[in-house]
Amino acid sequence: MTEELDLLKKAWKNDAHVYEQVTENQIYKMIHKRSSSIVKWILMISIAELILWAGISLFTVDDNYLKTLEMYHIATLFKILGVVNYIIVFIFIFIFYKNFKTISTTDTVKKLMSSIIKTRKTVQYYIWYNLAMFAVIFIIVVISQITYDPNINSVFENAKDSNPQAFWIVIGLTYFVLFAVTFGLFWLFYRLIYGFLMRRLHKNYEELKKMDF
Repeated sequence: MTEELDLLKKAWKNDAHVYEQVTENQIYKMIHKRSSSIVKWILMISIAELILWAGISLFTVDDNYLKTLEMYHIATLFKILGVVNYIIVFIFIFIFYKNFKTISTTDTVKKLMSSIIKTRKTVQYYIWYNLAMFAVIFIIVVISQITYDPNINSVFENAKDSNPQAFWIVIGLTYFVLFAVTFGLFWLFYRLIYGFLMRRLHKNYEELKKMDF
C-alpha cells in the first residue's frame, strides 16, 4: 500500500493540472484506509496482549504462588490490583475500538487528522499505564519480600554481624538491576510493537498536513 501511495504522489507531481483533484482524493483514500488498518492492528494487539497475560496468570497461579502472596501479606492487595488492572485495560480496549470506528467512518481530512492525534495519545497513555503498573507491582513485591520473607530476613540478620553497609549496597544494586532489565524488556516490547504502528500513524498525519482540501 505504501508503494501504491508513492506512485500516486509521483503522478500528481508530474502532471498537477490534469491529476490534481483526482490524485488528492485517491491519496486521501489511501491514507484513510492505511490509518484505519493501523488502528485495527492496535486494537487486535491490545486484545491479544490481554489474552496472553490472562493465560500466563491462569497457568502460573498455583498453591505455592498463593501461599507466597499470603506470606508477603499482599494477597488481598494483588486481587484488588488485578481487578482494577483488568477494568482499566478493558477501558483502553474499548477506546481503541471507538478510535477504530471513528477513523473508519471519517470523511474529511481534518477529522482524520484529529482522530490520528487522539489515537496516538491513547496509545501513549496505554503504554505509560502498563509501565507504571509494572513499576508499582515490582516495588510492592520488593518491599513485602524484604519485610516478610523469612529466608531474606535470616540473611539480613547474618549480614548485621559482618558488613551491613556492603550488604545493603549489594541488595540495592541487585534489585535495581533486576528492575532495570525487566522494565527495559517491557519498554522494548511496547516500543517495538506499538511504537512501529504509532510511527506509521504519524507518517500518515504528516502526509495529510501536506494536502490542500
